[in-house]
Amino acid sequence: MDKYLIVGLGNPGAEYSATRHNIGYMVLDAFAKASNIVFDDRRYGYVAECSVRGRKLFLLKPTTYMNLSGNAVRYWLNKENIDEHRLLVISDDLSLPLGTLRLKARGSAGTHNGLGHIQQLIGQDYPRLRVGLGNDFPRGSQVDFVLGAFTPEEHAVLDPAIDTAVEIIKSFVLAGIDITMNQFNKRPPRPKKPKAPAPEGAGSAEPAQP
Repeated sequence: MDKYLIVGLGNPGAEYSATRHNIGYMVLDAFAKASNIVFDDRRYGYVAECSVRGRKLFLLKPTTYMNLSGNAVRYWLNKENIDEHRLLVISDDLSLPLGTLRLKARGSAGTHNGLGHIQQLIGQDYPRLRVGLGNDFPRGSQVDFVLGAFTPEEHAVLDPAIDTAVEIIKSFVLAGIDITMNQFNKRPPRPKKPKAPAPEGAGSAEPAQP
């Protein structure tokens, strides 16, 4: 049976559970809920297992804290003898608009500490799914922003993106990285602004002359 390791980056502990930096955890929690499975506290992380059409999935939420995420990823890849091309890492990204999803087959870690530590230990030739947080914060307030909680208005945008991320995981496992990138790497349409109501009596007014 083919095996896959799906990693959602974040920090353990109740104080981090609803923060922006924990979007990877949130995606895996949504996947687990939809699959009716639960996480167990195991070495280097919370782990849940399930099968999707003959493929075995290991869902991993590292408990090493973000800066040492590579320890958990490397351990579980080796333990289950999973090829790096069957690894998918889900992380937050400040350079993408809120709720935007970007799937890549490989690449650099940028400024993300979790991805940076993974890159140190296994290189950068592995798939990753980035979930946009936006960058609506004052200069110098990045840490406070990523460790802050999503607002209700942000959740209205983010929650549908999380549902899409769950579908991306399934497609990655069943169809592969290339097909999944082609299908899902699209910027979501901007919400349409509601039209202002026409002024009373406008229906009988003469059209303006050019």
